[in-house]
Amino acid sequence: MNYSRIRDILGPHFAQIHDHSYFSHELGMVNGDPRVFMLVIGQSQPPFIIDDYRLGILVSGELHVNINLVERHIAPGTIVFLGPGTIISPISFSGNIELYGLGLFADFPMPHLPAAFNGQVRDFQIEVGETDIATARHIFDTIWHVVHQPDYNRQTVSSLVAAMMCHYDGIYRQHVDLLRGSQSREQTIFDRFICLVNLHATRQHHIGFYADKMCLTERYLGTVIRQASGTTAKEWIDRALVEHIKIQLKHTDKTIAQVADEMNFANTSFFSKFFKRLTDQTPLEYRLSQ
Repeated sequence: MNYSRIRDILGPHFAQIHDHSYFSHELGMVNGDPRVFMLVIGQSQPPFIIDDYRLGILVSGELHVNINLVERHIAPGTIVFLGPGTIISPISFSGNIELYGLGLFADFPMPHLPAAFNGQVRDFQIEVGETDIATARHIFDTIWHVVHQPDYNRQTVSSLVAAMMCHYDGIYRQHVDLLRGSQSREQTIFDRFICLVNLHATRQHHIGFYADKMCLTERYLGTVIRQASGTTAKEWIDRALVEHIKIQLKHTDKTIAQVADEMNFANTSFFSKFFKRLTDQTPLEYRLSQ
């Protein structure tokens, strides 16, 4: 779901949404109007992957969505970050969505990234108080104002985006500190495991890799993941892998052999058997069904 795809979806409707949206090859903004959100979601085929940075503020309405394997209920008063590589499958949403969103496309002059945006955290959604929402809205409104000026200064916009990221980063670090004091060890291990799976599942299919990364034994990690989630660690790895395969089959014209190689399977036959076991379809059957 990159700039080109969003442009294709919104282009025919731009006259209707022009007052509440802004799109260039560098930057996209949605200023509260739910129509942009509805158009993008309605004309997308989940799962889809984000290949850039998205920051959002949900002011009203509710979203139920699967983000990077985990189902999320996003309530009003939530700040949202979706980083490159995030996989999204919308489930349901209310009709009174008021969402302020910022997308940084490939050509955007990226500022120095705070810790929460350096790639180790793929996404977060945090409910915050009115003051934090107001601060985020003020920064957003300033960016909106600047990009609508003739020949606006790109460095100014980049600096304002940096301010927004710093605001989100501070909220995220406070959130993590609170979780450390209240989460069980099992939940902390599960969260770390899911984060690693989202980062590495396309190349690393075995639990031993993740156990080594977390300095745990395979047996202990497997036990904790099952206790925390009711699902085995291998099932979580396979789920992530299947989501990535579906995206490649649905949204690219790569051959089955190319997808198998990129997903680190020894051969196409083994890849096809794995995919059919998890989906009841061969990769080709799935591609044709889409």
